[in-house]
Amino acid sequence: MMLVALEILGLVAFAASGALAAVRARLDVFGVIVLGLTTALGGGIIRDVLLGVHPPTTLRTWPYLTAGALTAILVFAFHPQVARLRRPMLVADAIGLGLFATSGTGVALALDVPVYTACLIGMTTGIGGGAIRDLLVGEIPLVLRREIYALAALFGAVLVGAGHLAGLPATPVLAGAAAVVVAVRLLALWRQWHAPVAREA
Repeated sequence: MMLVALEILGLVAFAASGALAAVRARLDVFGVIVLGLTTALGGGIIRDVLLGVHPPTTLRTWPYLTAGALTAILVFAFHPQVARLRRPMLVADAIGLGLFATSGTGVALALDVPVYTACLIGMTTGIGGGAIRDLLVGEIPLVLRREIYALAALFGAVLVGAGHLAGLPATPVLAGAAAVVVAVRLLALWRQWHAPVAREA
């Protein structure tokens, strides 16, 4: 139940960011819903494909699709108000990143994959939907730019893996690791931290 709750919270956050990106790209209502759902469900679908879970959990469980679609519709209807909420949207995206990266790692560990594999799958779960979103609106994915994004997701996934190896209770480990991811992401935005890039020749 903890994993389901985490995933739905993260799904809503990502659906909102995807729908807002679609509105900014001047897509119609169908496009807004599709991009919202793609952003929300993309990471989980990639995770399940990598873990051999068919059909993917998010496509056979109605609350996931419903929550994502309703969020996208609300953003479409109230996008002027949502667009003004830049900081809350950044916070929502950070929350989605943290929740998906850690819950993805937890799902992988529950299926008895090696810890290092679970960490990589968790990171991919966190960044997958956003990468697809950016590609669909013709942008370089955020994860490939200088933003501290994938590194934050990987850090949270590693914390979950370390807690698993130490035999700690899963629920507080997942919650604590997600909070760390959110904190690192928001601190990086506030302090304008960036990953190093190659200097021009």
